[in-house]
Amino acid sequence: MLNDERTIAAARAQWEQKRVAPALKRGPERRECFTTTSGIEIKREYDPTDLTDFDFLGDLGFPGEYPFTRGVQPTMYRGRFWTMRQYAGFGDAYESNRRYRYLFANGQTGLSVAFDLPTQMGRDPDHPLARGEVGRVGVSISSLEDMEILLAELPLDRISTSMTINATASILLALYLAVARKRGIDWKKLNGTIQNDILKEYVARGTYIYPPRGSMRIITDIFEFAGREVPNWNTISISGYHIREAGSTAVQELAFTLADGIAYVEAALKAGLKVDEFAGRLSFFFNVHNNFFEEIAKFRAARRLWARIMKERFKATDERSMMMRFHAQTAGSTLTAQQVDNNVVRVTLQALAAVLGGAQSLHTNAKDEALALPSESSALLALRTQQLIAYESDVADTVDPLGGSYYVETLTNELERRAREYLDRIDDMGGAIAAIERGFMQREIHNAAFAYQRAIESKERIVVGVNSFVGDYQPPGEILRVNPAVEEKQRARVAAIRRERDQQAAQDSLARIEQAARDGSNLMPPIIDAVCAYATLGEISDAMRRVFGEYRPANEL
Repeated sequence: MLNDERTIAAARAQWEQKRVAPALKRGPERRECFTTTSGIEIKREYDPTDLTDFDFLGDLGFPGEYPFTRGVQPTMYRGRFWTMRQYAGFGDAYESNRRYRYLFANGQTGLSVAFDLPTQMGRDPDHPLARGEVGRVGVSISSLEDMEILLAELPLDRISTSMTINATASILLALYLAVARKRGIDWKKLNGTIQNDILKEYVARGTYIYPPRGSMRIITDIFEFAGREVPNWNTISISGYHIREAGSTAVQELAFTLADGIAYVEAALKAGLKVDEFAGRLSFFFNVHNNFFEEIAKFRAARRLWARIMKERFKATDERSMMMRFHAQTAGSTLTAQQVDNNVVRVTLQALAAVLGGAQSLHTNAKDEALALPSESSALLALRTQQLIAYESDVADTVDPLGGSYYVETLTNELERRAREYLDRIDDMGGAIAAIERGFMQREIHNAAFAYQRAIESKERIVVGVNSFVGDYQPPGEILRVNPAVEEKQRARVAAIRRERDQQAAQDSLARIEQAARDGSNLMPPIIDAVCAYATLGEISDAMRRVFGEYRPANEL
């Protein structure tokens, strides 16, 4: 460095006296203190003195090398772009399949499936608790027949499929594998991800079925089975997305997501798996919120922190076990029903942050999702947003273009430091499950959400079109409405499945699931047998309910 710290400090003092002080006399800055959404103070400027202890090789290094701060691949997007994986699913399998084929025809490069609430909660469409929810926020899937229709004409051996499913992840994976087997596709050729992250459901989302420890048993069974039979499948996507959607800060999203990741690794080790046998197939799922530079720094800090945890805490030796590969989705909670066209700009900035932060795949929300599931035209515009960033902006032409930025590196360090503080507190409580059972994460998120909302209401934080620059109300254009007839069709379809199948084979397969749940043997083989016998998702979930029970939060007991 040509200038030492003392020289820079003296020059800064002179700049503040000669340049800053007169400028402040002419007019104050917009606010007294600038902070990120995590409350990290943003200085007026950053320079080399902010990185005095910075170790280039130890903290930053080169892309594709430990600690992976700059990305998990040495060439990143110069080799190929991130997977453009638009999240979609609504109504029944026929409607969703048509949407998937439409998106693939327009350049989508990965399939991402949204399921309705009954499917997520282990209820068939004719269950009383499913009434009014069938096909509403995702596709309704209850049998192998549904899954065959959903995946019709899609080349499963040539695409990557992500399924956002948690409590019933084992069943949906079994259905996918059963379809592949019927088509004669070798499971070793399948690529994809199941979210399968139940811990964040207890913290932030609520689509759980079984108590935490029973759920962890199912997850480790999936790890063990898929590691042997479906080696290219990512068996979990440890999700900070919904933690952030519930109102957390960026630091909380980072810390709580990694705390859950630690819990899954510990559970797998306790089940007898070796860290390098399964850790390379762990993946993550993060939110991309509005604070542009904080989000970029969050992704960089996440990679570095996870690499250090896996190497130092769990003694992983395979570099793939230390790599944090993640999917990102723009923040649904930032979309507004007012002035919906503004959402296009919000999503574009968030998507750019994900790319500059090194995401492996990305979903961009559609502008009308504050009102309903996306229409076909708005879903296409969301996909085009990614394509414009990829093909026209040239931001993907160099790896980690913001690496070495005094501000970004300082922010990366501070996010990692604050996340470590949270992780230490969670360790002191006994780990993520104990922290969840004590309500710690939930309280922290609730407090952050309250503070964020209060800042909006006081106009400390401006939301264009909501609390400022409101203008005249413009009614939205056409939005997607799910046909209520879908529910009756799905009820009739599942009734026909139960009527026409081999009843003895279905009942025997369900009995084997219940027995496996009791005796500790791996649940995946009997679940696959059951879906092939056309046992329904609700019936399979009930077989495990009889053993594991149903979870009720302490405040509901």
